Amino acid sequence: MPSVLRNRTYRRLFTAQVVALVGTGLATVALSLLAYDIAGGDAAAVLGTALAVKMVAYVGIAPLAGAFADRVPRRALLVSMDLVRACVALSLPFVTQVWQVYVLVFLLQAASACFTPAFQATIPEVLPEERDYTRALSLSRLAYDLESLFSPVLAAALLSFVPYGRLFTGTAAGFAASAVLVASVLLPAPRPAPREGGAYAKIAFGARLFLATPRLRALLALDLVVAAVGALVLVGTVGLVRDTLGRPAGDVPLALGAYGAGSMAVALSLPRLLDRLDDRALMLPAAGVLTGTLAVVALGLATAGPGAAWRWPALLAAWALTGAATSAVLTPGGRLVRRSAGTPDLPAAFAARFSLTHACWLLTYPLAGVLAAGPGPAVAAGALTAVALAGTWAAVRLWPREDPAALDHVHPELPRDHPHLAGLGPGHRHDFHIDVLHPRWPATARGTASGPVYGRGAAGS
Repeated sequence: MPSVLRNRTYRRLFTAQVVALVGTGLATVALSLLAYDIAGGDAAAVLGTALAVKMVAYVGIAPLAGAFADRVPRRALLVSMDLVRACVALSLPFVTQVWQVYVLVFLLQAASACFTPAFQATIPEVLPEERDYTRALSLSRLAYDLESLFSPVLAAALLSFVPYGRLFTGTAAGFAASAVLVASVLLPAPRPAPREGGAYAKIAFGARLFLATPRLRALLALDLVVAAVGALVLVGTVGLVRDTLGRPAGDVPLALGAYGAGSMAVALSLPRLLDRLDDRALMLPAAGVLTGTLAVVALGLATAGPGAAWRWPALLAAWALTGAATSAVLTPGGRLVRRSAGTPDLPAAFAARFSLTHACWLLTYPLAGVLAAGPGPAVAAGALTAVALAGTWAAVRLWPREDPAALDHVHPELPRDHPHLAGLGPGHRHDFHIDVLHPRWPATARGTASGPVYGRGAAGS
């Protein structure tokens, strides 16, 4: 993986990602303390609502940003969103009302919803070789895992010397540093993508791309599996450790650390694995591991007595395995998006994935919280297992075993001198992406037709 860091542009972009993630981690800790100062015993409700506001911003804003990202210079967009995030972070220590927290959180996350998909779409253009891009995806996964482990430790150390409000200054500094690093490199110019229809068609294109491409529909189902399992880990760990297992508070970060350690171990090994396996052969079994592990956890919670000594090491092992399988599902996802969209459509494609993925979390977060607080963690784990099982089953059904990039197809609706045909006649073969000329997936690729007939207005295109 260090080989990709020899690329100066990518090295600075990756550094920008790391410092921004550290700043985000500091803000997470500081926001919890701010909520407690403002709302006291209702802090958990405030944080829960802030999390919902975050997800709403992600789901609603990302498609809008993706639709018009090709109209704005990439570097200007990324730098401006970093500066917006820095300004919002500097404003947070001065709020005195809960509604002000919600407004600023929405602005912060709306800027992130514009920044992150555009940033993700830039990396495959900076690193066009798939081998390099795979290593960049693993480094990105590693950065997220390290941030989840390092930022709370850094925040605890800083709080020994400064009030928590200063953590927001560290957040702003992280975003400002990210802006400087992004501004220091030349980025590929956006390529305006041809679109039919008005503004709504532009906004809806990314979702249509996902829903029309079999491997992307499978990726969305896999994201639902990850969200189901991840919701139990992120929402339920504190209750499992403190109430169900009766462990001290210091064991909560140990359990979350086991999840992060499993994820990091796989992120480090994935480039070598993906040199030998295709994405489907890795991601579908990993989804099965996630679902099976969650089912075992649900069964253990429902049947094991409160005094069973093995439950704590079993939870650590389950969370480590869950983190490893999560990394095996999430990390290659960028390769599927890159493979399934033309370069001009990458911003819209990554924005759609960002939005749809967080829609999955918007479903599973409250499901995990409500069921864990009501019927109990065993019921929550069982319900989330059912969601994960449905997602795994859908992914297996939706992702064809044979999934070549290039597909034979015909365009009976195009004149023979159309530039797309390049003198080849109405039938030809190339890497197939959903776009203006190919609005539907080939019927033969779905195994539903006897011949490659799918021009516009036919069975597919």
